[in-house]
Amino acid sequence: QVQLVESGGGLVQPGGSLRLSCAASGSISSINVMGWYRQAPGKQRELVARISRSGLKSYADAVKGRFTISRDNAKNTVSLQMTSLKREDTAVYYCNAASSFISEGSWGQGTQITVSS
Repeated sequence: QVQLVESGGGLVQPGGSLRLSCAASGSISSINVMGWYRQAPGKQRELVARISRSGLKSYADAVKGRFTISRDNAKNTVSLQMTSLKREDTAVYYCNAASSFISEGSWGQGTQITVSS
């Protein structure tokens, strides 16, 4: 079993930046893919970005060029650097760790990001 703890959410103005971090513990040897998802009010949870152990990355079209995912395999952490934030980025952001790109994996508790002036 994998436990995930997120940090770094909060309130930011449009155009601002935030960095999310997630630390994994437990059965970390089972983790291949780590990523970030988000869920806005009234909407389904959606993929934001994910990265494999080898460094293969993928991003949602809505965040390409603005968000950057990175990973430290030695520390079992994944981070999401978010820039040029927009109001539509407001959501609860969840860290995810899975054994493959098609596995659901484990979830963090979520951290709120609100983009508002």
